[in-house]
Amino acid sequence: MIRIGILGAIGSGKSYVAKSFGYPVFNADHEVSKLYRNDKKIYNKLKKNLPRNNISFPVNKEEISKAILANNSNLKKIIKIVHFEVRRKMKVFLIKNKNKKIVILDIPLLLENKINGKKDILVFVESKKSDILKRLNKRDNFNEKLFNKFKAIQLSPTYKKNKSQFIIKNNFTKKSVTIAIKSILKKIIK
Repeated sequence: MIRIGILGAIGSGKSYVAKSFGYPVFNADHEVSKLYRNDKKIYNKLKKNLPRNNISFPVNKEEISKAILANNSNLKKIIKIVHFEVRRKMKVFLIKNKNKKIVILDIPLLLENKINGKKDILVFVESKKSDILKRLNKRDNFNEKLFNKFKAIQLSPTYKKNKSQFIIKNNFTKKSVTIAIKSILKKIIK
């Protein structure tokens, strides 16, 4: 099985690119949303580790956002709690898809949390900052302070780009992404 990790800045279109490969995708953001909605263990750990914050079940992303903005150490606490479960979910996903030729890992903190394997193929999604900001500002729940907190814990796009075997220049058109993916797949599937 070939594992392809998708890297890039927040809002660069990583999830769109991941889906466009046409192979099974492990999307960490979707898994976190499911954990917040359904997992009482996660809720209890968050409640215990964030006692000053009003966390209810199912966990509301707005409550999490408020906790992150209230205290700098809260983001690290949340990541520690949630990423343990995300890793577990990823293992289940990999076992379920062990007979697939390729799987795609769409995990925002893939390198930061050392989730990637040595043999993983890394693809960096590069987008213009102006295009990213336009897209982020269109999101209903976009919060610039929160965005900056997440950005601060991520490795720089330059570092991620240098670690990647492939770069997809995402100008947010289907055609450019499709052409880039076909080229990558041709090179890795021999």
